[in-house]
Amino acid sequence: MSVAANVHDLLAPLFQGRGLEVYDLTYGGGVLRIIVDKPGGVSLDEVADATKVASRLLDDHDLVPGRYTLEITSPGLERPLRRPEHYVRAVGETISVKLGPQVEGVRRVQGELMGYDNDGIAIEVNGVPRRVAFDEITKARTVFEWGPKPKKQIKEKSSQ
Repeated sequence: MSVAANVHDLLAPLFQGRGLEVYDLTYGGGVLRIIVDKPGGVSLDEVADATKVASRLLDDHDLVPGRYTLEITSPGLERPLRRPEHYVRAVGETISVKLGPQVEGVRRVQGELMGYDNDGIAIEVNGVPRRVAFDEITKARTVFEWGPKPKKQIKEKSSQ
């Protein structure tokens, strides 16, 4: 089993007992990055508590070889999409997808995620549906969209 899988198996039940879920977990380059989430979002206090508890537990079980940096955070406004359950939550949202070098033509697309299956996703780009296989995706994330731009206000000239 990989370091990330072992850490996930250790921490997921602990976080679940605190009302949090492990949204994503990666290990590489000496950094163990754990993204936690819950319905309605996570508070800074919850992230601090999860960090303290996870740090202690990881020290006790010695699952990560050598020195490493532990980062525990919330998914943020623009969430990474790496696993099928991430895509489930993002259906209907605007996403940005970076495609691998094996893909001909445009390799960065942004549009509404219409659906997904075991092989890939359906994304509507500029009103045109497009099918993208998971093995073509190198990176994907949700896109936070600010509300509508405010209308320009025209100042009336005063008649003095």
